[in-house]
Amino acid sequence: MSNDRRLSAPGRLADEDHGAENAGILTAYMPDEPLAEFALAHGLRVAAERPPIGPYLKNLWQRRHFIMAFATARNIAMYTEARLGQLWQVLTPLLNAGVYFLVFGELLHISRGIPNYLDFLVTGVFVFNFTSRAFITTSTVITESLPLIRALHFPRAALPLAYVMIELEQMLLSLVVLAVILVCTGEPITWYWLLAIPALLLQTIFCVGCGLATARLGSNVNDFSQLLPFLTRTWLYVSGVIFQISTLDIGRKYAALLQINPAALYITLMREALLATQRESQPGAQPFNKLKCEAWHLTPAKHLDWSAYCAPITNPGHYWYYAIAWALLAIVVGFYFFWRAEAQYGRG
Repeated sequence: MSNDRRLSAPGRLADEDHGAENAGILTAYMPDEPLAEFALAHGLRVAAERPPIGPYLKNLWQRRHFIMAFATARNIAMYTEARLGQLWQVLTPLLNAGVYFLVFGELLHISRGIPNYLDFLVTGVFVFNFTSRAFITTSTVITESLPLIRALHFPRAALPLAYVMIELEQMLLSLVVLAVILVCTGEPITWYWLLAIPALLLQTIFCVGCGLATARLGSNVNDFSQLLPFLTRTWLYVSGVIFQISTLDIGRKYAALLQINPAALYITLMREALLATQRESQPGAQPFNKLKCEAWHLTPAKHLDWSAYCAPITNPGHYWYYAIAWALLAIVVGFYFFWRAEAQYGRG
């Protein structure tokens, strides 16, 4: 058996330093130590290996400019073939709100007892649309980006994060349109509007965490992305987007659970920041008055503001605590869940 420790590869011409017997063959000597030790000594590692969380987060932070540039480019390219272009980013939620207003507000009269129902509805639709779109788009990001994943080495979490940033940019544009609608319908501009900033920040953190989780689930189960639109539509109908949860006759315990679900919380915080009519009419805004509260339940359309005299189902002062808890829980669990499968994305 030969002890020759050389590797050879065809395709190279012979030169003056090698004889004719080596013509067309390139040789390289194998190291004496085991290849695993050799790779470790020279800083080499397995390409598909999952890195530790610390270096992974650092690597992800270093690509923050790419993430934002990618999101902006995708937003610009998304509607380039449409005649109205970027206007569809705002027209889509506006048309949805118009349909809901016609069906639920005018035909079914769910608007009874809700002052300034148009602003109430449009705010809820815009805020919920950000959450639902973040869920749906991130659920397919891994399967749709397989060529990029297999060609380049980068933290895979950058992809769902970029897609959430796409939805955030669209949400910011929607907020500009929403502000115009609120002013035109008589809502005053107050310092409370600044509370929309931390509310949107918490919602974005929540969407990033959940987007990471749905990205992994969508990469493992192809049917998950098909089921998700039905789940988000159900979520819409139980999150107070088109009605006031406090008006439901389902018992205080179940109403409280609906009020503290994350989608309803972020909608409520945004409404209370932007809509003076909501701050002034929410249950608990005024000292409890049994007679006025009962009158509001009997004839809500006649006594719009008397809902403020009813006892709140959950403490409004705790809404921010719940919103922070949901955001932290989502980002920690979602990131860890996604990171655990880092080495599996793009394989198979």
